[in-house]
Amino acid sequence: MAKKEKLDPETEELIKWCIEVEGFLVAGGATLEQAQEFIEDQVEWLTDQFYEDLTPEEAAKAALKDD
Repeated sequence: MAKKEKLDPETEELIKWCIEVEGFLVAGGATLEQAQEFIEDQVEWLTDQFYEDLTPEEAAKAALKDD
């Protein structure tokens, strides 16, 4: 069995934040698969949004607007 790595609190918060973004993307019309693919493809952009203190909803709205 692989040893489970402990994530630092900031990384855990970023992951939780991205999960919330995913929910807003789906609520905005994306499929779950599309939302997950977007997050994987745009992880750097989303990380920037996280550190710029955007809410998950604001980040999702910005992403949907750019589509």
